[in-house]
Amino acid sequence: MEYLKLLGILIIVVGFVLKWDTTAVVVIAAIVTGLFSGMDFVKLLEVIGKSFVENRMVSLFFLTLPMIGLVESHGLRDYAVNAIKKLKKLTAGKILNIYLLIRELAGVFGISLQGQVQFVRPLIAPMVIAAAEDQDKKKLSESEIDLIKGRSAAMDNFGNFFAQNLFVASGGVLLISSTMKSLGYKVDPVGIVVNTIPIAIITFVLVFAYNLYFDRQMAKWEGK
Repeated sequence: MEYLKLLGILIIVVGFVLKWDTTAVVVIAAIVTGLFSGMDFVKLLEVIGKSFVENRMVSLFFLTLPMIGLVESHGLRDYAVNAIKKLKKLTAGKILNIYLLIRELAGVFGISLQGQVQFVRPLIAPMVIAAAEDQDKKKLSESEIDLIKGRSAAMDNFGNFFAQNLFVASGGVLLISSTMKSLGYKVDPVGIVVNTIPIAIITFVLVFAYNLYFDRQMAKWEGK
């Protein structure tokens, strides 16, 4: 019977491999683990509900999903591309640096952009592609476009991962604080933010130089 308690781990592994709904997989795994651990079903539901309420800030990103529909329906993608073509001095690397700065500043003010869906795909990637084509004065190949898309997505990951805890009431800070306190450790949310600041600064400096080097790399594409 002791081994049956590990079925929850197996459910999570299988669910992720088969790409099932993440929330459903985690909830089912928690229920199975609780039942085989001898917990009362009603008590188990109370524990799951309490955990959700205590960490509800983490799930607020669901409210931003309709943004992608608004962006596409109002033609902001085409507008952004046309605007970039008019700005001759704005290179692909500079756009990436601007977006990284916006991403980190958004973290300072606790604004969750959820950029991969709402910004990178419909706005940032097309803008960077347009700037690169204007910079090289040629149509980019599929491999070059894929590389730019990857770079654009990476900017969102850099800014989100290394700067998401710059706001004291952000979901990440609250999650870390509540989790550590439940384990018996005294963790101050302000202390989490203070220790995140140098990480965010170092990230911006390194990635800034990384994007400028990317501009130099693109200058060599013209002869290929």
